[in-house]
Amino acid sequence: MPHLTEHLLIENREDSNVLNLISADRMNRLSLAAVMSLTWALDTLEQEMKDQNPKPLIVCGSRQYFSVGADLNEIARLNAADAFDFAKAGQQLMNRIDEFPAPVYAAISGYCMGGGLDLALSCDIRICAPEAVFGHRGAALGLITGWGGTQRLSNLVGRARALQMFTTGERLQASAALKAGLVTEIAADPLMRCATLIAQSSNRSRSLDWR
Repeated sequence: MPHLTEHLLIENREDSNVLNLISADRMNRLSLAAVMSLTWALDTLEQEMKDQNPKPLIVCGSRQYFSVGADLNEIARLNAADAFDFAKAGQQLMNRIDEFPAPVYAAISGYCMGGGLDLALSCDIRICAPEAVFGHRGAALGLITGWGGTQRLSNLVGRARALQMFTTGERLQASAALKAGLVTEIAADPLMRCATLIAQSSNRSRSLDWR
């Protein structure tokens, strides 16, 4: 049965679970409330899978925005202690996704920016639409991510390329992201492609079990 909150919708499928990021403006900002909601969602899914084989997870957003990252207006209101707690909560969320007991796919359409890029980087596989755009504009705002993106991006695209993206606020189009190794592949419908890959993997596993 689907789970719905202000920030996300969890759809339970036969071979996978789909976590849809949602917001009224479809930009899917990762406010503190959204971060806590996502953490709750992971807790819920892991609890549901406790007595059965873990199902892969697909994370997706709207057609125009995967996620634009943290809510900058919220960040501007934080004092030093609250900012530290927010950074810690975001880092814990990304680590939870990274350590999820089943493969995690990011189905990316539109803008994947800032903390949204950190979220995508914490997934195991990233498949994007042809119009997807990636970037981390924090440097232009005097900010740097505390959610683990600096390490994860470097591991994927190399230190020099990651440093260039973080310090210049460079945006990568889908084709450049694929060439850099940021995404696994480009697909017209990333969510459907993720579902297809999961189904194929599930069918192979059943075939091996039968043998």
